[in-house]
Amino acid sequence: MSSVFTKIINGELPGRFVYRDDKVAAFLSIEPVAYGHTLVIPVEEIDKWTDIGPSTWKQMNEVAQNVGRACIEAFGSQRAAYLIAGFEVPHAHIHIFPANDMGGYDLSTAMRADATDPAKMDEAAAKLRAILGTDDNGYII
Repeated sequence: MSSVFTKIINGELPGRFVYRDDKVAAFLSIEPVAYGHTLVIPVEEIDKWTDIGPSTWKQMNEVAQNVGRACIEAFGSQRAAYLIAGFEVPHAHIHIFPANDMGGYDLSTAMRADATDPAKMDEAAAKLRAILGTDDNGYII
C-alpha cells in the first residue's frame, strides 16, 4: 500500500508543493509547527532515512537547505529548523520550518490539520515558491 506521501506525489491527495524534481519533492506539512513547515521527501518510497541512497540523500539535503533559506527569508525567522523523526509516516522525510527557539522541535505541539488557516497555508506556500523560483506544482520555472 502506498504511503500518504506517495499519494500526494501522485496527485491522489492534495499537497501544497514548493519544490519537486524526479528524485525529491517538498510540500507543506498539513500539521505544521509554524506556517511554512515543509517536508522534504524522496520520490521513491523509502521508509527509513538511513536506507536512502547517497545521491538522493545529497539531493534531499540540498533541497532542505534551499527551503531552509527560503523559510528564513519568507518568515523572518532567526533560523530554519531541520528535524528527522520518521515515526509519523513510513516514508522518509525531513521537517524544515522557521524557528526562533526550540519549541518547534516538539512535533506534539503542531497545529492539527483542521486548525490551520487554509489562506495562511496557501500564502506560506506561495512565499516559499516565489523565493525558490518554482511554480504551483513545485517545478523550477
